[in-house]
Amino acid sequence: MAIFFNDEFLSHVQDSFHPESPERLTGIRDKLKMHGLWKDVRPSKTGRLETIKLVHDPDYIDRIRTGGDFWITMDTRVHHETYEIAALAAECALDAAKYSKDEGKPSFALTRPPGHHAGPDFGMGFCYFNNIAIAARSLQRQGDRKMAIIDLDVHHGNGTHQVFAHDPNVLYISTHQSGIFPGTGPVEYVGKGEGEGFTINLPFQAGCGDSTFDVAFMEVIRPVVSQFKPDAILVSWGMDTHYRDPLANLTLSSEGHVRQAEELIKLAKLCGNRITFMLEGGYDVPALSEVVAAVVGRVEGTEVPLEFTDIIDNSCAGRGTILRCKQVVSKYWKL
Repeated sequence: MAIFFNDEFLSHVQDSFHPESPERLTGIRDKLKMHGLWKDVRPSKTGRLETIKLVHDPDYIDRIRTGGDFWITMDTRVHHETYEIAALAAECALDAAKYSKDEGKPSFALTRPPGHHAGPDFGMGFCYFNNIAIAARSLQRQGDRKMAIIDLDVHHGNGTHQVFAHDPNVLYISTHQSGIFPGTGPVEYVGKGEGEGFTINLPFQAGCGDSTFDVAFMEVIRPVVSQFKPDAILVSWGMDTHYRDPLANLTLSSEGHVRQAEELIKLAKLCGNRITFMLEGGYDVPALSEVVAAVVGRVEGTEVPLEFTDIIDNSCAGRGTILRCKQVVSKYWKL
């Protein structure tokens, strides 16, 4: 599995003890090396302004580039080097998606800072530029008209949602915890204008885990993506839905995370195996690292043992949300 990564991503430090830290990437890298999976690693070149402009407003870009040292929000700090590193992360995501498009193979953008909370003219939630949205727009310019973005992060991707709210050629599906940051993504929101019906939200209450996500995939995600028939699948890959994660309260096990990724890889047969995973959240480094290594390993035919396999939700605790979602989106899709 091609891994797109630059050492520069380790230089981004928001503040001491900030959860979005370089240790997230070094932990993943070390785990991959331990299992002989740190092989096909591809760095990207310097981030380009024209790449970022595919999604973001020039005034906002200039603010990040020239603003110096300041806080965008209480949890998201800009340093003098932030622009260069965040632009490189966007370029890396774009390169990973292009590789998958050209080669017909899964790829993984191992980047930071993450991106799905960044909108056209704002950053927040540890995000500056929206990596996955930029990659989607780039693929569209290269002729892949229809994009499916599956957001598995515990926090709703409000930035991605805003970028594509009116776009009928981008299907955005988000599974997230309800009632936490950023407070967006209700099940009733389905997009706007021509984009109505192409946004699907599954906001699960605290405690939902493996069985809930399995049912959501079988009853909502797989049938909708199959009907949409995307040219490529892009995954906002957040592991903060794990039961060990300190920033939220969903209860997916490591095996549940791996199963999600495997099912999406199978689903990508719809589009010639064009699927790209792009790192978003996940703040328990041991859990984050073993999930990533296990998924890369299964693509490569190497079994990585999993330690964090407790099944906390075995009765589909989120069934009510799934049923409500199906009621809302059955106006647009056969479920």
